[in-house]
Amino acid sequence: MEETTPAVTVPDTYNANLLVTYKVIHGYSDATYETDKVASIEWSLHNGRQSQKQASMYASKIDAVKDIITEAYGDSDDQETLRSIAEALDIELTRTVEWSATIEVSGTIELDLLTDSDTDVESEIYDNLYVESQHGNIQVDDTEVTNVREN
Repeated sequence: MEETTPAVTVPDTYNANLLVTYKVIHGYSDATYETDKVASIEWSLHNGRQSQKQASMYASKIDAVKDIITEAYGDSDDQETLRSIAEALDIELTRTVEWSATIEVSGTIELDLLTDSDTDVESEIYDNLYVESQHGNIQVDDTEVTNVREN
């Protein structure tokens, strides 16, 4: 069975030579208005889509190069060349390290003998003790409080 491609229907009112005035947006500056033929606008749109496809393809290739450089950098005898390639492609030479740490914390809690007589110190510390990083490159994903005891 032969497949047929549906024919493109051109509207009766379509005119590729029609002059159209449209707004041109220039980022954050004031927009301007230009007049051009429909055919020219169609080609500009087509070229823009093609450029966007190419930019996306190159971004994917740069990501692949970043992965290659990042993996090879530590063992490479030619780190200077890898650094130059990374700089030319605006690649930051970083790596993500998963880590865990043990922190022992001691402190005091002031409890009012009249109103806080039934306060469970363990629960109070479990519920209110937390860890956060004061450094932008360190991300704390999870914390767990264990072994709370009164001394």
